[in-house]
Amino acid sequence: MTDQNAASSTPDDTEDPGTVEDQDDMLGSRGSDSDDAASKDPADWVTGDEPMTSAQRSYLDTLAREAGEEVPGDLTKAQASAEIERLQRLTGRGQ
Repeated sequence: MTDQNAASSTPDDTEDPGTVEDQDDMLGSRGSDSDDAASKDPADWVTGDEPMTSAQRSYLDTLAREAGEEVPGDLTKAQASAEIERLQRLTGRGQ
């Protein structure tokens, strides 16, 4: 490796100092929105009507077995989230 190659792989200290402050202007950024995405009502989720994720399915399976209940396997993301919250309260896991 030559000195020129080594120098090109090091970070440039002359980077525009405004770059970090401009991150709030990024597309998709929550910006100054005070609502925490995790605290939104699942009924208000943009993707709430999509099928539940594999992580939700796995966790629901665990919670349902612990609670001695059966949960439908065709829930939406929003429905799965509501069931997870209910079963967490029932099993004491979400505390």
